[in-house]
Amino acid sequence: DYKGQKLAEQIFQGIILVSAIIGFIYGYITEQFGWTVYIVMAGFALSCLLTLPPWPMYRRNPLKWLPVQESGAEEKKPGDRKPKRHAKS
Repeated sequence: DYKGQKLAEQIFQGIILVSAIIGFIYGYITEQFGWTVYIVMAGFALSCLLTLPPWPMYRRNPLKWLPVQESGAEEKKPGDRKPKRHAKS
């Protein structure tokens, strides 16, 4: 559902943003760029774990689909069609 997709996107972006800020601050304090990368990668992994599977919290508002309609395709025969005419140039 669309509300679930919006929630998943907000959670994903929030976790990435928070982990990037924390990683930057920690990497700046320790003067190690590697820690920044590790923290951002951990945030990415956590956000993927929380948003990619179809958790029930994302399926609270299912879409209502139209019912299946019986079409008259079985009643018509292929020979019943009118031949197409091409426009003269």
